[in-house]
Amino acid sequence: MFVQRLVLGPLETNCWVIADDLGGPAVVVDPADDADAILAAVGERGVSAIVLTHKHFDHIGAVGELIARTGAPLLVHADDAEGLSDPIATGGAMFGFSDTTPAPDRLLADGDVIQAGEVRLTVLHTPGHTPGGICLLAQDSADAPPHLFAGDTLFAGSVGRTDFPGGDARALSSSIATKLVSLPSETVVHPGHGPDTTIMRERRVNPFFPRA
Repeated sequence: MFVQRLVLGPLETNCWVIADDLGGPAVVVDPADDADAILAAVGERGVSAIVLTHKHFDHIGAVGELIARTGAPLLVHADDAEGLSDPIATGGAMFGFSDTTPAPDRLLADGDVIQAGEVRLTVLHTPGHTPGGICLLAQDSADAPPHLFAGDTLFAGSVGRTDFPGGDARALSSSIATKLVSLPSETVVHPGHGPDTTIMRERRVNPFFPRA
């Protein structure tokens, strides 16, 4: 599986370009800014979908331009869809940002699968940072570790903040306990900000990670 991280935008958001190794189309996760850089990473693959892990302003800055230039559909969990057109709901207004997105083309739910070539991304609904926050779980092959694109649900050594409108600390803790704790220890976690980590590491060092 091809995975490339681009650190974009004023809050250094991780945008992920995901594709198979066979030249299949890419999924772009959280296009925070700089459509030119994202499309350079995509290359000749084309974009089959733009997926948002949640609705916050620092994850959506290049959505409109990417849609205009690729025609790719926008996918977001149903519980975050309405706020994408409102800079107050995206959190941008309080920081002086007005980024919004067009209406999503597909509303996601827990357990949905996003297919791009040979890549299958399973949606895990993990509310807490926002009501419609999601993670995306990919299994490259039977003998390779799973990959979790965690958005702002889980970071290396921390979790997403819950003091924005719609945030819920108890819901976030429950999401991690019910959806992430049971993942294989070797699962590679690709967060929305900061470095990669693994489920094993977070079990050991993350003070917010429930101990099984």
